[in-house]
Amino acid sequence: MALIHDNQLNKVISLYYKKCLSMKAIGLELGASIDAVCYFMRKHQLKRRNGSENSTLLFSRKPLSYKVKNKLSTSDLELKIAGSVLYWAEGYKTIKSNGIDFANSDQDMIVIFVSFLRKICRIDAKRLRVLLYCYSNQNPAKLVDFWSKLTKIPKSQFTKPYVRKDFRLDKKDKMKMGMVHIRYSDKKLWLQVMQWIKEYQQKLLRVGGGVVNRTTL
Repeated sequence: MALIHDNQLNKVISLYYKKCLSMKAIGLELGASIDAVCYFMRKHQLKRRNGSENSTLLFSRKPLSYKVKNKLSTSDLELKIAGSVLYWAEGYKTIKSNGIDFANSDQDMIVIFVSFLRKICRIDAKRLRVLLYCYSNQNPAKLVDFWSKLTKIPKSQFTKPYVRKDFRLDKKDKMKMGMVHIRYSDKKLWLQVMQWIKEYQQKLLRVGGGVVNRTTL
C-alpha cells in the first residue's frame, strides 16, 4: 500500500475527527497501511483518541437490539410507567451493568416487566435470558417449567439455576416458586430505562412537594 502525502492532511483530519473513522478505516479509504496512517498522524502531530474515547465511539455506533414504541396508547403509557418504576425499585442500577437485570419472586411483577420489555421497548425476545434462584429443597426443573410458561420465555433461554444449599429452615417457604432474574444484555436499553426512571422520579418529586435534600438525611 502507498504512503499518505502531505496534501492529504485535510482529508485525514476530516476522516478522523469529523467522520470518526478508525486509523484502519482511514488506511482503507486512502489505500495506505495502518502503519502509514500512524506515521502520518505523528508527523503532523494529530492527537489520537485514547482507549476510553475509542470505547465510547464504538459503543455509540453499536446498533440497537430494540425499537422503543413511541406512539403510546393510554394503556401503553401505563405499562411504560409501571415497567420503569418496577425497575427503579427492583432492577440492577449500577453503571457497571451490561444491560437489564430485574429480579423478583412476585409473579405479577415479573409478567408486567416482561410485557414492558416486549411491548414498550420492543426487544429482540430471543436475547432474553432468565436465571432461576431457588433453595435446595425445591425442584429447579419444575420451577423453570413454571416460569417459562408464565413468561412465555422458552426454557432454552434459561441459564443454569442458582440453587442455594445454606438457608434457614424458617425461610424455606419464603419463595415458593423461587426468584427469577429477567436479563437482557444491551447497555443502551439499560441507559434508556434509567433515563425514563430519572424523568418519572423528577415528576413524582415535584408532585410530592419538591426535591428531597439528601444531605440532611
